[in-house]
Amino acid sequence: MLHRQNLLRSIATLLVILVILGGIYALWLRYQVEPVTRDGKVRADMVPVAADVSGLVTEVRVSDNQPVRKGDVLLVIDRPRYQLALEQAVANVASQQTALAQAIREDRRNHAMTEVIAAEAIEQGQARVDQLRAGIGQAIAARNLARFNLDRTFVRAPVDGTVANMSLQPGVYLTAGKPALALVYGRSMRVEGYFEETKLPAIRVGDPASIYLMGVADEIEGHVQSIAGGVEDRERAGADGQLANVNPSFTWVRLAQRIPVRVTIDRIPPQVRMIPGQTATVIVHPRNDGRSVHRSLPW
Repeated sequence: MLHRQNLLRSIATLLVILVILGGIYALWLRYQVEPVTRDGKVRADMVPVAADVSGLVTEVRVSDNQPVRKGDVLLVIDRPRYQLALEQAVANVASQQTALAQAIREDRRNHAMTEVIAAEAIEQGQARVDQLRAGIGQAIAARNLARFNLDRTFVRAPVDGTVANMSLQPGVYLTAGKPALALVYGRSMRVEGYFEETKLPAIRVGDPASIYLMGVADEIEGHVQSIAGGVEDRERAGADGQLANVNPSFTWVRLAQRIPVRVTIDRIPPQVRMIPGQTATVIVHPRNDGRSVHRSLPW
């Protein structure tokens, strides 16, 4: 009886050890072999919005974190000043046209009285007509530019997105070309997983992927869009035209380099909200099409 109990204890102990070893092996496959990374980030392109004309901000029509559509007016810049500039340009065109009409009449009269008017005066009249015609062209261009600048006093959203880090208030003077705010371009939303280089042989462009945001159990579906073409070599320094400066140290423990893998979002569950900067777990599902890469041990 005692021998039987000892045998059962030994078998139970052996089973527990086998279960533990199986769990350790499963975890090793999960986190060291299979293309899985918990080092993923939700990313999106940031589109800076800058004014095309300089002036005081007279009106702000959006607030922080507000979604906007392409073409929506975000803010207005000193519209009365540019309206006056347009009116002045229009008046200048009218003045130039009046002067040209008078010069044309005088030139025609001079050509009709060649017997009593000197040839030099006729030539001067013709030159004045040509000069005024060129001046009208310049005045029209200035008028069109003034109208264009007036339209650009409305700063519009270049893309569909969400206003980010908005602190602009009326009364602030903006300089043309200087970013006033930024938009998070929603259509560029993606996930970048930083996979260890030892896992790259199992990843190919087009492979389906599952994405899990930290604290969210719902699966986000996607696929591998691209793999980074290169990463910075931190062991080597030296600019172009200089000798390479290679770190002479070598450690016995070699850490695998992480390579960015871009994953395009295919489907987001309705109740899930993706925000750039969130942490994500990325699981790539290699396709079984007979194409496999033989991988060596990581040492």
